[in-house]
Amino acid sequence: MQAPETLSLSPDRSLAYHKLNAQGDGANQPGVIFLGGFKSDMTGLKATYLEDWSRQRGTGFLRFDYRGHGASSAAFEEGCIGDWADDACEVLQRLTSGPQVLVGSSMGGWIMLLLAKRFPERVAGLVGIAAAPDFTEDGMWHGMTEAQRAELMERGRIERPSEYSEEPYVITRRLIEDGREHLVLREALDLACPVRLLHGLEDIDVPISVALRLIEHMECADARLTLVKGADHRFSEPENLTLLGKTLHGVLKSSS
Repeated sequence: MQAPETLSLSPDRSLAYHKLNAQGDGANQPGVIFLGGFKSDMTGLKATYLEDWSRQRGTGFLRFDYRGHGASSAAFEEGCIGDWADDACEVLQRLTSGPQVLVGSSMGGWIMLLLAKRFPERVAGLVGIAAAPDFTEDGMWHGMTEAQRAELMERGRIERPSEYSEEPYVITRRLIEDGREHLVLREALDLACPVRLLHGLEDIDVPISVALRLIEHMECADARLTLVKGADHRFSEPENLTLLGKTLHGVLKSSS
């Protein structure tokens, strides 16, 4: 496996990434940036599938790890939504040029919306996979008991079991409080680019109600939500990945 490249941003902040340069006809299309989920990294099936998909078509492609994730610097517990959105902004500005289609998985679906608000001129399209905007507030905080909230505020952190790792999720007070500074479903969400949302009907981590709320909240002339029977939050079965590729192809075609 090829070692990732490194984007050094400061003595103690570096981001690991893999990048494909556009080739042939792909140079006439937007590039693609994959934005991973909470405590995920760029080695997952969706990211590597899209890299292979892009390589076959000559499409420019970038996958990376936020700080505290995967091969990037810092500890996971030190990060928050604002930090990870800033990382994505640095990647967009420093490692790509021209329009980009953002593919956001779970938390990455929140990050892609923040980027679309900050850089509308650079974002040619959005593809959300079980997008989870505002999950620190609407999922984590609202899902806590009063005792858990009190412990979090007093100790600055609590631990919750994870479905995807033997290690528990560490939820910090900073994560919750910073998340409130980046909520996207409390005000108008104007999006001028095509938006495609994919959501599995068997997703127990991000309810379908989140996808419905998101698409209803958008002020967008070209937004579609596809509900997929049998798909769970991972959205990584072969048929799910094939649908992801077809969806991305459609966005790239309409954005060119």
